[in-house]
Amino acid sequence: MQTYAYGFPRLGKNREYKKLIEGYWEGKVSRDSLLGGIDALERNRLAIYEEHVDFFPAGEMTLYDNMLDTALMVGAYYPAGLDGYYELCRGKEALEMTKWFNTNYHYIVPELGRLAEARPFEAAWNKPAQELQKHKKGIPYFIGPFTFLKLSKGISQGKFEDLLLALGDVYGELFKGFKEAHLDEPAFVMELSADEIKMIGKVYEKLGRRCDINLFTYYDSVDFLEVLYDLPVKALGLDLVNGRDNLEQILDAGFPADKVLVAGLVNGKNIWKTDIREALRTVERLSAKTTKLMVSNASPLYHLPITVQGENLDEALLSSLSFAEEKLFELELIARACDGDTGDISSWNKKITGLGFDSEVRERVGKLGNEDFVRKAPYAEREKEQQEKLKLPLFPTTTIGSFPQSSEVRKQRADFRAGRISSREYEHFVEGKIAEVVSFQEEVGLDVLVHGEFERTDMVEFFAQKLCGMATTSQGWIISYGTRVYRPPIVYGDVSRSAPMTVKEIAYAQSLTKKPMKGMLTGPVTIIAWSFVRDDIPVSEVAYQIALCLQDEIKDYEKAGIGIAQIDEPAFREKAPIKKHDWDEYFAWAIRAFRLSSQAQAGTQIHTHMCYSEFGEIIPWIAQMDFDVITIEASRSRGDILEHFEGVGFDRQIGLGVWDIHSPAVASVEDMRGIVRRALRLFPCEKFWLNPDCGLKTRKWEEVSSTLQNMVTLARELRRQG
Repeated sequence: MQTYAYGFPRLGKNREYKKLIEGYWEGKVSRDSLLGGIDALERNRLAIYEEHVDFFPAGEMTLYDNMLDTALMVGAYYPAGLDGYYELCRGKEALEMTKWFNTNYHYIVPELGRLAEARPFEAAWNKPAQELQKHKKGIPYFIGPFTFLKLSKGISQGKFEDLLLALGDVYGELFKGFKEAHLDEPAFVMELSADEIKMIGKVYEKLGRRCDINLFTYYDSVDFLEVLYDLPVKALGLDLVNGRDNLEQILDAGFPADKVLVAGLVNGKNIWKTDIREALRTVERLSAKTTKLMVSNASPLYHLPITVQGENLDEALLSSLSFAEEKLFELELIARACDGDTGDISSWNKKITGLGFDSEVRERVGKLGNEDFVRKAPYAEREKEQQEKLKLPLFPTTTIGSFPQSSEVRKQRADFRAGRISSREYEHFVEGKIAEVVSFQEEVGLDVLVHGEFERTDMVEFFAQKLCGMATTSQGWIISYGTRVYRPPIVYGDVSRSAPMTVKEIAYAQSLTKKPMKGMLTGPVTIIAWSFVRDDIPVSEVAYQIALCLQDEIKDYEKAGIGIAQIDEPAFREKAPIKKHDWDEYFAWAIRAFRLSSQAQAGTQIHTHMCYSEFGEIIPWIAQMDFDVITIEASRSRGDILEHFEGVGFDRQIGLGVWDIHSPAVASVEDMRGIVRRALRLFPCEKFWLNPDCGLKTRKWEEVSSTLQNMVTLARELRRQG
């Protein structure tokens, strides 16, 4: 039995990737040092592959994002050197960014409309060939042409086939000199039209003549496997974990004798150990259908931290975990067992038994009825009471929650965790930062203030550290986009709240101002989406457990005199299944979880926030969440989401993000005015807010100060105009 792995994390065990690139941006790392450091990281990645598996790709490493790299490879963009490359990622005219399928990885979205009209694609940069020349290892890696084009924007329906076939010619040029190539085509698991499926056949007829192709698709099942079977490719890598229909179809109908089945049996999206014995039973069943069989991870491993080594967790929990390196070891175990060596299987297959069970939590969820998911007062009544209470002006201004976290903030947090300063010293420091940011917001002239979140490392990790039934890691970092990293918590048991989580800091902030202060919470869907979640109970039940904790927190806000609560749900779209026929089931529990969280008095204004996903197609479901105000990203998409609100009877208040906080560029009054002008054709001015498109934690104070002042200036201009 041979093994094949792909998508191993590029971050490095000590986040070297992040430090190198951000050091370059700050002028602390030279261009040569950056490129040399990235090459060293890649050598280490390839060595880890080589230690554990037989086959793996070459060229997965990127300086920011592989979709952007593919656009450069086919001549869609010609940036001026490294700085020009990063301008496309984070400059003033940065390309749009959105979620990669139903994951929390974000990719750069190529804008191809003008290219299609102006000039053809061309083989402009053979990145895989360069990587092979440097490292001499692996199979050349490509994002497949269909996935690249399907996930790009600006392409008219009539141009898609012509562009796809043109891409096929360019890929053929890039393949020259290669005996085989690794192509990722996750878009094959989407719901595709009959015409799109025919196009896939046409483009692969071209590609298959150039070299042997190892074609991988993942995250779900493929609805047209019989078409893939006819493609002129050497091997098909299929997700048999998240795409159970793939497995059932192979077991029912067999697999073509002329192709290798690369069976994705090891979960690349969750951190629980693989049941090796169950995997072996699947191998045995598949072996009856094909003699050409390899085993692999079911989806890319970059959704996982690098290794469990060095983590200080409860032993029962730790013994159940498997990160990226351990997943490679699991492939080794499966292969060795297929060859008769089963010695390590018993010691590996340890399982949690009853860890984190809480009968009170189970009972509370079990008693929920339909009335628990409906706010008592209708929106019109709530809106009137809230305005009488808050007395907000036209075009109220606010931020999404966080403010810049300086090295001083991070040092104080690290000193507190290490015991170098006392709890009281740390609290005093945080209170000082809160006082500073409240004063700053009042000076700028914002209308609804926030406390700055200086006590929070991450919008999910912070709550995980406060909730029972969840654990956090010390080195479990993964990339969200570019160099932005986070540590997903682990939901291992029943989730409960033993004490208020955020009330102390927000009540203190409210005591410093007469302006309204928002309480900041992360919603149940986002906590689930950005965590590794137990799989022994329905995910909806986990969501309701978390929602009840948030509901209790909002009740404590009300007791403390906090009149606004924001429940952030940036992952609301991301968590939706890839196939739309599964959406009704998902949105049913996701909407109910939000509604359960937001049970509040009529006078308490409930906000939610969403960003960097394709929200347009889910506006009807968003409208069912029964919030009072939504803030949503619009700056990178240049306000394109607005058209989706037409015709859905949207009657709530909305704040469109008028400032792209993922770029260091200062947004001018005129930049913001363009988005607002477009929005006011759809929304009445009394329902419109101004805000950035996301939190400000990663920005510098000078950027924040200048842009917020411009935002307030615009709001005041709009008020004068009426």
